[in-house]
Amino acid sequence: GREMSVAGQKSGVVWGFDPERKGKVAWQTRIGKGGPGGGIQWGIAYSPQEKLVLAPLADAMRGQPGSGGGLFALDAATGRQVWHAPPPPPTCIGKQGCSGAQRSPPTVIPGAVVAPSMDGHIRAFRTSNGEMIWDYDAVQTYTTVNGIPGRGGSFSSTGPVIVNGMLYVNSGYSSMPGNVLLAFGLN
Repeated sequence: GREMSVAGQKSGVVWGFDPERKGKVAWQTRIGKGGPGGGIQWGIAYSPQEKLVLAPLADAMRGQPGSGGGLFALDAATGRQVWHAPPPPPTCIGKQGCSGAQRSPPTVIPGAVVAPSMDGHIRAFRTSNGEMIWDYDAVQTYTTVNGIPGRGGSFSSTGPVIVNGMLYVNSGYSSMPGNVLLAFGLN
């Protein structure tokens, strides 16, 4: 029943600030170790239906593809953890740059949150309980609309855009390079 400003930082802490009290800290919740390549990197999301803050975690350690990652749902009023969806074991093991880190900001639609990962997967989870409901491995070759060969790769820095029943997301980042913009129809 009140306004709250929420932010995540590379320290692995998500903060709730009270704008009516000049930005005083209302709560803080640590979801990871943090550090230069860890914590919350490019953004968080909010689900108004469940009143949840959704924060992806990077926290990957170089040379350890299975380290880091995961998606956390926090109660927006208190910062209390409601659920955590740990990352599945990366299927990209053996590929340069493989990582389970989740650096991209997630995107919320009614009932679901879409969260890309550095392992080249984009996944959707139920906002109510964190159950994975969709998983797509973008690390593959594509025949593009202009006939130029394309390749999917890691997801980082930008999140998916969902509009008019379509999901758009770019795939490919320096750790697992790629060069495609993917478009998915949503039911």
